[in-house]
Amino acid sequence: MSTLYKIALTFIKNIGPVTAKNLLAYCGSAEDVFSAKKKHLLQIPGIGEKTILSILNTDALIKAERELLFMEKHGIEPLFFSDEGYPQRLKNCYDAPILLYYKGVANLNHKRIVSIVGTRNASEYGKSLCRELAEGLSAYNVTVVSGLAYGIDVCAHQECLSYNIPNVGVLGHGLDRLYPQVHERIAQQMVLNGGLLTEYPSLTNPDRQNFPQRNRIIAGIADATVVVEASRRGGALITAEIANSYNKDVYAFPGRTTDIFSEGCNFLIKTNRAALINSAKDLVYYLGWEAIGKQIKPVIQTTLSINLSPQEKNIVGALVNGPLSIDELSYQFNISAGKLAIVLLTLEMQGIIITLPGKIYKLV
Repeated sequence: MSTLYKIALTFIKNIGPVTAKNLLAYCGSAEDVFSAKKKHLLQIPGIGEKTILSILNTDALIKAERELLFMEKHGIEPLFFSDEGYPQRLKNCYDAPILLYYKGVANLNHKRIVSIVGTRNASEYGKSLCRELAEGLSAYNVTVVSGLAYGIDVCAHQECLSYNIPNVGVLGHGLDRLYPQVHERIAQQMVLNGGLLTEYPSLTNPDRQNFPQRNRIIAGIADATVVVEASRRGGALITAEIANSYNKDVYAFPGRTTDIFSEGCNFLIKTNRAALINSAKDLVYYLGWEAIGKQIKPVIQTTLSINLSPQEKNIVGALVNGPLSIDELSYQFNISAGKLAIVLLTLEMQGIIITLPGKIYKLV
């Protein structure tokens, strides 16, 4: 019964994710929202007469009943934002959907998730980058997310299938259809080793405005977003902007200055909205995955035998316990950031430490 009310909450007119969460915070549960008195609802910030009329109307519950039957028939799992299976990375985003519809087997809270996006007009250059990226990531137990659109999206999904990488397609419509329909065969394969995810109920058309909206899920569900090939305008740059607004890492492959569909990537790099990568190896380096499985202590013992200054030894010793930012190191050792930067550069040139995004430093 509680699932019915959770679904019904998303069918109430004039209520988006933020307002829905506000209702839940005040009422306690989805079922309590529908049983609340008008007097109580009026006391909730942002809730007016029009919204209350929509809550008291039975249309939302009737639609929810139909949706629940459809989900049960087609093996679709509802993921409410308070459920354990709801993507936790996405949950941390203020405008995350309150409910997701999911069909698949991939773990949406997998340890490593990367989103791959790009132009719908993929060139051979972009397609080859997708292939090389998938091949390079195949050894790192990664789950990939994209939008199953034409171009880079579907290419990323295809290459992930080729390398047996679990991959999830985020859709801009309900799970009773597929757009574009030509990708239906690929979608069927994805469900077996990945999945299809949407915030939209059945009977939702793939309307134009839905796709920029779904891009926030692509950006929010992952550790990082990779832009393979993109023009200055389009969904890929929207996704990158959203990822930046969520304080997520964004990476982009550079292209020739004369290529229209590399303009977006070059712009992101030039304006420091994305870090430049040339390969999966670069992405792995930035995300700090290259040290997985390696024993850190023997490396530290080797580095300490090098003729380091007392200051350098102190910094190496501090990094034994894990990565630290330049601000944290500056505070810990009472060294100005300017002087510390020179010491850190020296250690990096010796191959003792590496720099991660955000001026974070870790031992090799």
